[in-house]
Amino acid sequence: MKAAIYRGKGQIVVEERDKPAVQDATGAVIRVVRACVCGSDLWFYRGIDSDREPGSQVGHEGIGVIEEVGSNVKNLQPGDFVIIPFGLSDGTCANCRAGRQTNCLHGGWYGTGQAEYSYVPLADGSLYKIPAGDYTDDQLKSLLTLSDVMGTGYHAVKMAQVKTGQTVAVVGDGAVGLCAVIAAKMLGAERIILMSRHEDRQALGREFGATDIVAERGAEGEAKVKALCEEGVGVDAVMECVGNDASMQTAFNIARPGAIVGTVGVPHDVHVPFAKIFFASVGVHGGPAPTRAYVPELLDAVLSGAINPGRVFTYETDLDHVAEAYAKMDQRQAIKSLIKVSEV
Repeated sequence: MKAAIYRGKGQIVVEERDKPAVQDATGAVIRVVRACVCGSDLWFYRGIDSDREPGSQVGHEGIGVIEEVGSNVKNLQPGDFVIIPFGLSDGTCANCRAGRQTNCLHGGWYGTGQAEYSYVPLADGSLYKIPAGDYTDDQLKSLLTLSDVMGTGYHAVKMAQVKTGQTVAVVGDGAVGLCAVIAAKMLGAERIILMSRHEDRQALGREFGATDIVAERGAEGEAKVKALCEEGVGVDAVMECVGNDASMQTAFNIARPGAIVGTVGVPHDVHVPFAKIFFASVGVHGGPAPTRAYVPELLDAVLSGAINPGRVFTYETDLDHVAEAYAKMDQRQAIKSLIKVSEV
């Protein structure tokens, strides 16, 4: 089978690999239908803070059709159309039962999705069956976002405890940040400020529900955000969706006393100013999104057309041209790249 392989900084190639087989009683072999490139993939692509081994498969977001299951898989069968979240979980441990599948005591991380076929252990707890249907390309795109970016944006909003009528801010205009705009609107935020410097992302952010755009960064951007708030005290909640130190400092600087920063950007050289946030009475909550837990509440919104997070895919290609999918995102010529692998 064809699979995307990491060969070093800036090098993603397509190579032939053996088609996976069932490796244990809990697993499933998936024929991948759609995959994509994540913003977090760009860290290893750029050679930044990564221990990824050259020669390894890549890709942690996907939807596909089950081809084969292990003997202990009880809730899924060949032919089922499924969402493949990036976190592997058994669905039964104490953390899974508490809705924290990405902290499963027996789980791990999925990472072989940019391929014709993929193996997923802990299938019952990890995969989510999608109702049978004749889905359009646009619907498939939005279903794919439930494997990561829509669920991650939703997690940022949930962790920030966004409430009806609040003024909130999203730091980061990538796919996750844009999905956080969708989620903030879903949870009733009245004013949604998107910090974005890019016109295409600003336009999509407004389409998703952003009421205000702040293009400036640093102290100037922070001042503009505060100027939009009552008495200039800052926003009621912040969604930090980047993961670098500058974005984190901005998130804390624009939060009003009592606000919570919901952080979902994978942290890289981030300093959390604990003394500052202590005396400002600002909280922080976040981490890897348990997207498997959020699928049930987001799936209905996608299938009804209430939300259309698949709009974040602004570049499409096939598996043979996966290198271009990475390059487009690396050069900011695409918000998020879609990889069409097969049909349902």
